[in-house]
Amino acid sequence: MPSEFFNTSEVLEAILETIDEGIHVIDPKGQTIFYNRVAANHDGMKRSEVLGKPLLEAFPSLNHKSSTLLRVIKSEKPIYNYSQSYVNAHGRIIETLNTTLPIYVDGFMIGAIEIAKDYSSLKQLSERLADLESSLKTIKSPERKTPANGGLYSFTEILTNDTGFKGLISQGKKAARSSSSVLVYGESGVGKELFVQSIHQDSSRGKEPFIAQNCAALPASLLESLLFGTAKGSYTGAVERQGLFELANGGTLFLDELQSMPIDLQAKLLRVLEDGFIRRIGGTKSVQVDVRIMAAMNIDPKKAVSENRLRADLFYRLNVLSYELPPLRERINDIELLSEHFISIFNSKLGLSIKGMDEKTKVFFRKYHWPGNVRELKHTIEFMMNHTENDVLNLEDLPQFLKKPTPSEKILPLREAMIEMETKLITEALLQTNGNVFQASKLLQIPRQTLQYKIKKHI
Repeated sequence: MPSEFFNTSEVLEAILETIDEGIHVIDPKGQTIFYNRVAANHDGMKRSEVLGKPLLEAFPSLNHKSSTLLRVIKSEKPIYNYSQSYVNAHGRIIETLNTTLPIYVDGFMIGAIEIAKDYSSLKQLSERLADLESSLKTIKSPERKTPANGGLYSFTEILTNDTGFKGLISQGKKAARSSSSVLVYGESGVGKELFVQSIHQDSSRGKEPFIAQNCAALPASLLESLLFGTAKGSYTGAVERQGLFELANGGTLFLDELQSMPIDLQAKLLRVLEDGFIRRIGGTKSVQVDVRIMAAMNIDPKKAVSENRLRADLFYRLNVLSYELPPLRERINDIELLSEHFISIFNSKLGLSIKGMDEKTKVFFRKYHWPGNVRELKHTIEFMMNHTENDVLNLEDLPQFLKKPTPSEKILPLREAMIEMETKLITEALLQTNGNVFQASKLLQIPRQTLQYKIKKHI
């Protein structure tokens, strides 16, 4: 259909309906003039219950102070990444993360737009996990591996023939004698959590909880309430709930991807490290906790400080015991050792009897750069063992993106070659992030929705 038949407002509305985030627009009087399907799903409302109606009539639990849209109309200033909790007209508690902006035309404010991400289900899941951690902590056992810390790794399970890595393990064993904070950094997939679990297991806290939290996995406000807990009434629907600091009391709290924690929340973490007291969100009473903090980063901490992703004072506080774990490509002698170990594991899991790898595959493994490190090696072995028809793994069993074309092969058309390269990069990113689409999209520097589309199309 020719473009002249399209109405601009209809095109704009179609675009806003396609966006995978809630869009809510009000005019200066507070009346809803646009409300997309995603926003309605987030809010648990019908669009007819909101469109054309005053905001406070559609959402009676809100007021001029608690509504970010009405606050922006009044102040004419944007509000970024604000968590909002409210009860909809049907009595359901809604949790969203909002960015709310004033809309200007020719210098006059004509309304406000709110872009909302729903994290009600994510918050409920995180709280259930926290409750599970709490219930497991109450289970007592005289043995080292209790349900509260079962399945953790120890130094005896870290396999290496590398002299430098053996030196790091020796240093880690010494760190186990201390209660000082630990900072471990290195590329994704090198085994940072395995290393800190081993320090915990080897320490006097080994029988106490080891609780891990990825700082990049949750919005800032949800991460804060999960770490520190909540006081009843601190926000709509809030109940008295222990945070991870309290659940880890006596043991270790491991914070992965620390550089993803917002700077203001890093300041609160620093205070806990300094005085050992925490205060629940919305609470007035401080509680003392005995928690050893271990943190991990997948970038050099000095670079994170220079990029303002890590507070300098927090870095110096954590840098007392810091360890840089080397990438697999710098531990050449470990590649075959770990490959044999993973073959043994998957023989047991898959009911196979693979004897090992042929020489060409061993040479390829030693030359390959392993951007996803040990995690990528493990997934590659798993893939090969699921696809091989032989009792020895060979180059034909490799995932397609690892296979290199030989000179005799036909040159692909440019479009096909680009698709192949794109598929390879996406697969490598997913391997490095253990299948986390959001983290993979950050690694590839493309929107999450774009990556999800490409995964469906090519993989």
